[in-house]
Amino acid sequence: MAGTRRRPGSNQRPLMFSAVAITLVGAVLVALRLVPGSPLGPNPTSHQAVASGRSTNTPTDRSSRAQPTPSPSPSLEPLPFTAQNLDSLDLKGWYSWAVLDKRTGKVIGSKNMAETSTTASLIKSWIVADYLRRTAEDGKTPSDAKLADATKIIRDSDNTRAEQFYNSVGRADSIKRLIKTCGLTDSKVASDGGWSRTNLSPRDTARLGLCIDDGRAAGPKWTKWLINEMRLVRGAGDFGIRKAFPAAEQKKIAIKNGWIDRTKEQEMHINCLAIGDTWTMGVMVRYPIGMGYDYGMKNCQKITEALLRPAP
Repeated sequence: MAGTRRRPGSNQRPLMFSAVAITLVGAVLVALRLVPGSPLGPNPTSHQAVASGRSTNTPTDRSSRAQPTPSPSPSLEPLPFTAQNLDSLDLKGWYSWAVLDKRTGKVIGSKNMAETSTTASLIKSWIVADYLRRTAEDGKTPSDAKLADATKIIRDSDNTRAEQFYNSVGRADSIKRLIKTCGLTDSKVASDGGWSRTNLSPRDTARLGLCIDDGRAAGPKWTKWLINEMRLVRGAGDFGIRKAFPAAEQKKIAIKNGWIDRTKEQEMHINCLAIGDTWTMGVMVRYPIGMGYDYGMKNCQKITEALLRPAP
């Protein structure tokens, strides 16, 4: 029997149709991957996570990461003073006090620590500092004779030499520099322009102490010299704040005091400035003139003793 004849290539057509179909399906799938938002599209987050080696099983939450524990800042040793009411001391007349923490700038004091009184010799600490700083700024060095005069002003509170220095630094202009340089807020120049009647508050007195201690007053060249001279105050001017401390510690405390009888006001004005290791302090008292110097000098010490923390 003759076999049935097949048309040439007829057995290849189904294969061709299959190939075309597969090609079309592949093209469609590729196109879908390029459409933004397509479920077949690439996932950048997953890709980045894999590339960085992070797991994609859970979303990234920065707040859940372990945070480094900050190192605690070292606590400061407390000042040797505590603010308290001093009414129990039963002091006659007006009195006020302030203590400044040199490490933080914080000031504690009596409610009236911004009230002013005349400084008397306390202001000599600034007059000498102003002279030394300005001399250095002019590129000069004080003569040995001038330094000897400065020593007499600080250690012995010499009035004649203080007046000479005050004239050389411009008198009232020097007090204006004090207020600006040391950032005083309560104080003012005397109405007569004299150094003795300069008005300072206990708060500004403590600020003056800081100004001397940190070098603004006398400048970098003479600050240590001035503080050392203030530690060597002797004779009638050695009273008040540092006398409240043990003898060994007194040697480390720099001071400058002021004392005067104001006949016009019929008052005694006694003032104390002290610079310790971590603190500066100002104490001022006024009382009837007939009570004498000794009463106020002892009260500067008495106020300080009352404010001191008990010994550990």
